Amino acid sequence: MRLNVNGQMREIEVDPEMPLLWAIRDVLGLTGTKFGCGMAQCGACMVHVNGEPTFACITPVSAVADARVTTIEGLEGPIATAVQDAWTRLDVPQCGYCQSGQVMAAVALLTKTRNPSDAEINAALKGNLCRCATYQRIRAGVRDAANTI
Repeated sequence: MRLNVNGQMREIEVDPEMPLLWAIRDVLGLTGTKFGCGMAQCGACMVHVNGEPTFACITPVSAVADARVTTIEGLEGPIATAVQDAWTRLDVPQCGYCQSGQVMAAVALLTKTRNPSDAEINAALKGNLCRCATYQRIRAGVRDAANTI
């Protein structure tokens, strides 16, 4: 099976029903995407598929065979840079485990909505659980990034 991950075509031999998360982490060695719950309820596994935030833990590899998959390692561009810089400047993460998914969700939001309200930020990040409860810092990071794009 061929996958386009972070702009590179990769040939992998896996069961087509294997969750994308395991193909990314175990087969391709891209460990920035995390396993959290395996049920699409925490967001630690979030990637972009054709630019849309997607839970990699429940998405079979066969569903993305003709798609562009972007992981945290491949995230680039002015919006991604603004989010990453805001996260660093505001010291957003605490333990950091959920942050790759939080960043992926924030970039997806800001790609569609350049100046989101708190309600829009909350809705976009709703599927991303932060066990350290740094939601105020995450929201501030999204606002800060929006102001620098």
